[in-house]
This record gives sequence, C-alpha cells and structure tokens, in this order.
Amino acid sequence: MRGLNLDHLRTFAQVIELGSFSAAADRGGVTQPAVSLQIRQLERRFGLKLVERVGRRAGPTAAGLELLTHIRVIDAALAQAEQAMSAHASQVSGRIRLGTGATACTYLLPPILAQLRRRFPALDIVASTGNTADMLRGLENNTLDMGLVTLPAPGRMLQVTPVLEDEFVAIFPARDVAAIPALVTPQALAPWPLVLFEPGARTRRLVDDWFEAAGIAAKPVMELGSTEAMKEIVAAGLGCAILPRLAVSGAGQRDALVLRSLTPRLSRELAIVMRRDKPVSRGLRHLQDALLALRS
Repeated sequence: MRGLNLDHLRTFAQVIELGSFSAAADRGGVTQPAVSLQIRQLERRFGLKLVERVGRRAGPTAAGLELLTHIRVIDAALAQAEQAMSAHASQVSGRIRLGTGATACTYLLPPILAQLRRRFPALDIVASTGNTADMLRGLENNTLDMGLVTLPAPGRMLQVTPVLEDEFVAIFPARDVAAIPALVTPQALAPWPLVLFEPGARTRRLVDDWFEAAGIAAKPVMELGSTEAMKEIVAAGLGCAILPRLAVSGAGQRDALVLRSLTPRLSRELAIVMRRDKPVSRGLRHLQDALLALRS
C-alpha cells in the first residue's frame, strides 16, 4: 500500500463508472486536468495502462478492470472501518486489562464490575490477580492498563491515586472467646498459633512490620494465599489470623468467628495506578471513576 493514494483510486473508479474524465471532474469538484493527472500518477505507480478511450467514452483496460474489483473491496473495508470507529465514538467499548490483589478482586470489585457491565455491555474488563510487584511490572510493560494495588507503588512513570484505606483486624475462633485478649497487641498475639498471608505479599510485609515494630518476630503456623482458607482454618479452631477488614466485613455475624481491631492500629492503602503516558479511553475513564467513587 506504500505510495498508493486512495483519492486516486476513487477518481479512477469514477472515470470508469461515468465513462468520462470531465464527468468525473464535475462529480469530484475538481478540474479535468486534475483528474487526468491523478490517473497518470496511478498508472505510473503500477507501470500499467489503466484507462483507454473507446470512441468518446473512457473505459478500463484489462489491468484497469481487475484494479476496479480490488477498489470495490477496499471501499467496503474502509466503510467497515468507519462504522467500527463510529461505534467506538458513540459507545463505551473495548478491552481493559485490570490488575489487582486477590482480596480486592474477591470482595471489592465484583459489584463495581457488574454495574459497569450493565451500563456498558460492549466494555470488556479482564481482571488478573497477583502481588503489587507483579502488577507494577505489568503496568510498566503495558500488559496491564490499570492496577488497584496496595501502596507503596514506586515508579517514576506511574501515576498513583489513593482510593481506599483498609484496616487490618484479627479474627479468632468464637469457641475461644474467653481467651481473646482485651487489647490485640503483637505481644498478646505472640502465644497464639498465627495464620498469616504467604511471604511475598505486600499485606504480609505490613503485618510482619507491625510485629517487628514491637520487637517480636511473627512465627506463623500456617502461611496461605487464600483469605477464605484462612477464615476456615480459624473457624475450625486452629489459630488466629490477621486479615484486611475488606476480606471479613461480613464475618462478624458468623457464629464461628470473632473480629477485633489491632493495637496499635494497622491499615493499608489501596490505590489506582496507571502509566503517566497511558491514553485514557472512555472505558478506562469510566472504570477509574467507579473506583474513585470508593473515596466518598
């Protein structure tokens, strides 16, 4: 397609359709010499004679007749392209790659994504989970469009917008309610069998730092990647766990679990992270706005 002028193709098609250079010039609102020049340039481009005169009428050569069939295909493809672009302009559509943690994906995002699906059926949001470091690499490599991750999120090319503070809480088996300390401090939790997130997670690092600030090294009996598994382990009476409140917001009503705030208080901050140079499509803007609404 290099050097191929679509206007020249359309002019050629009009000459053949109307059988006249002058008629093609009138329809195109140009002069007859301008039409003749375009046809010569097109013939020069292919090194072929495309138009011949039969009496007073301009007609196609064999090469010109074959080119005409390709022009019809090109025109149809262009019409489809224009129709597709018009659809993008008139509706929210496309594919958004969202990276986040397992807790946010399980307990925070489903109602947000469901609402967006109802509003914009043509918008496809694909969510993947991992730790913050993995999500940030995906954003830097442009394999993700947006991240909803636990801070900090370092990187000069990244734009970070905090949206939600999520408090950590301790959960205990309700059968041991008499043994639950009045103040849930690192010292008070030290004797308990601890169920914590697996190493490498940003949330695990925050919990380890909470213990270390009190001069205590956390020694979990279990390290798991699933918040649901952690809750089940605690409910079975096998220890206590520290989880984001987001993951246990409905657990306080369950007979098997008891929630307690931590002393000193511990929380994490969730933030929207995007590349600073990321073009913001209409769909990406709507997802961003839905997440920003969590701040209210």
